[in-house]
Amino acid sequence: MSATTPLRLSGESSSRTRGQLLRIDPLLMFAAVALSACSIVVLHALNVPPYVGEYKRQAIFAVLGIVLALVISRFDYSRLRELRYVIYSLTIVLNLVVFAFPAPGGSAGASQRRIPLPGFSFQSSVICMVLLILALSAFAVERSRRVAEHRTTARILLLGLVPAMIVMAQPDLGDALIYGVIACAVLFFWGTSWKHLAALAALVVAATVIVLTVAPAVGVHVLKPYQTARLTTFLNPNCNVTKDANCYQLHEGLIALGSGQKTGTGPARASQATGGFIPEADSDFIFATIGEMYGFVGAAVVISLYALLIWRTLRIVTMAKNLYGTLIAGGILAMFMYQVFVTIGMNMGIMPVTGIPLPLIAYGGSSVVTTFIAIGLLQSIHVQARMSTAGKARALIV
Repeated sequence: MSATTPLRLSGESSSRTRGQLLRIDPLLMFAAVALSACSIVVLHALNVPPYVGEYKRQAIFAVLGIVLALVISRFDYSRLRELRYVIYSLTIVLNLVVFAFPAPGGSAGASQRRIPLPGFSFQSSVICMVLLILALSAFAVERSRRVAEHRTTARILLLGLVPAMIVMAQPDLGDALIYGVIACAVLFFWGTSWKHLAALAALVVAATVIVLTVAPAVGVHVLKPYQTARLTTFLNPNCNVTKDANCYQLHEGLIALGSGQKTGTGPARASQATGGFIPEADSDFIFATIGEMYGFVGAAVVISLYALLIWRTLRIVTMAKNLYGTLIAGGILAMFMYQVFVTIGMNMGIMPVTGIPLPLIAYGGSSVVTTFIAIGLLQSIHVQARMSTAGKARALIV
């Protein structure tokens, strides 16, 4: 009997593992992998200085991310709730560690956003987005019985704003805004009253007006001049291309999108992207690069894949087995939607230039790996929800 027991347990473990993998959302994984494939194809076509070889590194990041997503999908995300203080502390520490390294000199607004390690570096503010979602969701669940209290809403919001202010001081306005969006999303899916949400919206509008207009008028500059320019240049279609770097970026991006027309110019004739006219053609303005090389068709394929990704994430929000899963999925949903809408809008000249990466498309290991970690958490929520449903069904049958 003892000799056969390990074999039986091993078989059960293997069967359980296969069952978990079969319960993942295939369409969600397809959308993520397909977007990564699109990124590699575009970066391969953009294989000119200073972007030579980036498609190879992007492929490595994608494979690593896919492996992490599959591994994370096998674990019960609910266990992370007990580690909320550790996760939140890690969010603060990782963002503070960045200040220990000197900012690179050169252009205005230069900032040190990466933690250099032997052989590689990572951007802590990007990785900490997922950590913040996990921590805020856990804190919200712990106070779910006090959801109607304004003090509870203020406390959750403050927990989100503290790391956001640290990131803004790096300075990294784009990622700091995502932190704020994540905090607001957690409050929304948590069930915060509409009165509290309306008051929060009014506060955001008032703060924006004060920071961008009132404060500079009296000689107080909350934001650096280049940050203000990034947030306001898109509102001025007659801006000076030769004097305003942000205006130049928007102008060249629009030229690239327009020149692609229906099916694109093809990589060989994509003069805007390969000729160095589009700044950050591999990251901030990679959607403009796609539009020039592959036209409306290529841009539509990418947008369709994002629509699939967002739809499946929204579905997971509704099917989570507990409130913690709903809040995590809701936070990830808001992170995805904000990054996609702002970045694509920026490339089209209807949103400010914030430097936010396009998930899974823009070049960058930190962004790709972090996005796949988020995908893994979504898959874990999906798997646990289906296992819970199957368990309840078996109980009813018995």
